[in-house]
Amino acid sequence: MLSDLYIPGDSPVHRARPLVKILALVVFCTGVFLVDHWAGIALAALLVAAGFALAGLHPRHGFAALRPALWILAAIFAVQLWLTGPALAAFVILRFALLILAASLVTLTTTAGEFVAGIEAGLKPAPDWVPKARIALAISLSLRFIPLVRSVLDEVREAQRARGLERNLTALLVPLVVRTLKQADETAEAIQARSFD
Repeated sequence: MLSDLYIPGDSPVHRARPLVKILALVVFCTGVFLVDHWAGIALAALLVAAGFALAGLHPRHGFAALRPALWILAAIFAVQLWLTGPALAAFVILRFALLILAASLVTLTTTAGEFVAGIEAGLKPAPDWVPKARIALAISLSLRFIPLVRSVLDEVREAQRARGLERNLTALLVPLVVRTLKQADETAEAIQARSFD
């Protein structure tokens, strides 16, 4: 599931229990959204940097995590710049970047099996009518599609570049959507074939 994102290691972050990492991520993201001053953002940035350093991850891993979202961040920055000004626009972008980096720290140091086990452990106190296995499967499948869509996008981009269509947005998006939907159908058929309703 997360094998395309996971980076093997033996750091304290890698060895931490998945449920602890997931809960820490939830607390961190909530705190970042509640913070409304630069000192809080600076502290959050230090925590993320310390987490990456403790996990033995290189800064390029952080940039690789941010790269797919750069266009979205640029669009958000442009809108905020127009509506509120440069200071608040920079604040909003930094907040989103920290959320992405914190989530990446968890996915880079947690295998698929550990992640699903952590979700199921977190759902243990839930009542019996809560479909715990289904929720864990849904979340893990959603995460599986992150590297899948990224790899499909790279393949389509290379193919369209060879045809001289790298600047044609339609030629890029249509094959990407079709291939992603086809993969989703194949995954659904595989789940049904295993009688997992």
